[in-house]
Amino acid sequence: MSKHTSPLEEQLWDTWIKNKDNETADKLIKKYLYLVNFHVSRISTHLPGSVSKDDIKSLGLIGLYDALKKFDPDRDLKFDTYASFRIRGMILDGLRKEDWLPRSVRDKAKQVEQAMQELEQKHQRPPASSEVAAYLKISEKEVEDAVKDTLFANVLSMEEKTKDGSNDHKEGIGYTLPDTHSTTPEQRLIKQEDFGELEEGIKQLNENEQMVVSLFYKEELTLTEIGQVLGLTTSRISQIHRKAIFKLKNSLSLLRMAD
Repeated sequence: MSKHTSPLEEQLWDTWIKNKDNETADKLIKKYLYLVNFHVSRISTHLPGSVSKDDIKSLGLIGLYDALKKFDPDRDLKFDTYASFRIRGMILDGLRKEDWLPRSVRDKAKQVEQAMQELEQKHQRPPASSEVAAYLKISEKEVEDAVKDTLFANVLSMEEKTKDGSNDHKEGIGYTLPDTHSTTPEQRLIKQEDFGELEEGIKQLNENEQMVVSLFYKEELTLTEIGQVLGLTTSRISQIHRKAIFKLKNSLSLLRMAD
């Protein structure tokens, strides 16, 4: 274990490695429960309110216990890092297997996407969320939520692992980036272009939106923590985050139209 590990933690790990008993597992799970809460909080931000946080937490706990069973202390890898990959991976796998996006949300997302395309063709520019809302006679929040939900669904789809009949690559940090999935020069170029477009899109956001995006995605703070930093309520931070995501989607659409 790490030289920064406390004597009590060292003792817990020694006991767990020797005995694999439930009592020690419970103690270690309590110690690392903050990792589950962290990933549940971040992933829940992208999900509809109809998705139960308790269900997501259950998946995260399964991931944490799985990490405990498979972690090798002799490897040059901190348990926190290893467990984070397992927890996040288990939650995303569980979301992929379940129909977590309700039919009503999918239908609304299709309506919003179609309305955005029609308004974009009409005005020759990506529409604002207020314009889409007025066009569909729904609230701006409903429009922005629909965009946010479908974007996360796309992320889940993109992150889905290649099915090879084996989960062996889950054993290490390569769980998300296995060696066998090395990117080609063409793929790296496309990714660089995507990052460039995203950077340009972020520059178009207002100061608060840029700050929330930076704190959430770069500094990995929760919405509640961001609210404490900026002196705003969690609901206000959620609103700013939602609007920023909608604007980024429109900015990327506009940049691609210009190419």
